[in-house]
Amino acid sequence: MKRAVRWALLSVGLASVVTAVTVAVTVAPSSATPPLGLTNVALARGTNTSHGTIPLQFGTDVAMAKITVDPGGSSGWHSHPGGAIVVVQQGSITVHQSAGSQCQTTTYSAGQAFIERPGEVDDVTNAGTVPYVLFVTFPRVPQGESPRTDQPDPGTCPGL
Repeated sequence: MKRAVRWALLSVGLASVVTAVTVAVTVAPSSATPPLGLTNVALARGTNTSHGTIPLQFGTDVAMAKITVDPGGSSGWHSHPGGAIVVVQQGSITVHQSAGSQCQTTTYSAGQAFIERPGEVDDVTNAGTVPYVLFVTFPRVPQGESPRTDQPDPGTCPGL
């Protein structure tokens, strides 16, 4: 009888731990910074099934998007699980990257391209007078997942 009671209590305790971990993992961070004035239009998405020489992971997705941000808008702090290849089609952008305890700022304008590395945390702002338009390719996106991960403000770039 004591064994049955212990087993029941252990089972209930284990179920509680599993529930708590599941809730903790699935609840979105409350301090994530949302985009402002951003429009994201998915252009295409496909699963890599080739064995080419570009270092893509077989079975992951490659997604493409057109991203437009109004003057005064921003992407909000975010990262990309597989990185991003970005081409600035119109306007000018300022990338604020959190690098350790430092804020690194780089400006790009129409006709320029740059790469965001996997997991790199940044906020892209539009201080210009026209919307910026980006064409972005997201390699190595896990199947069924978003190419973007919202991140909390790391506190390294005051005023954003």
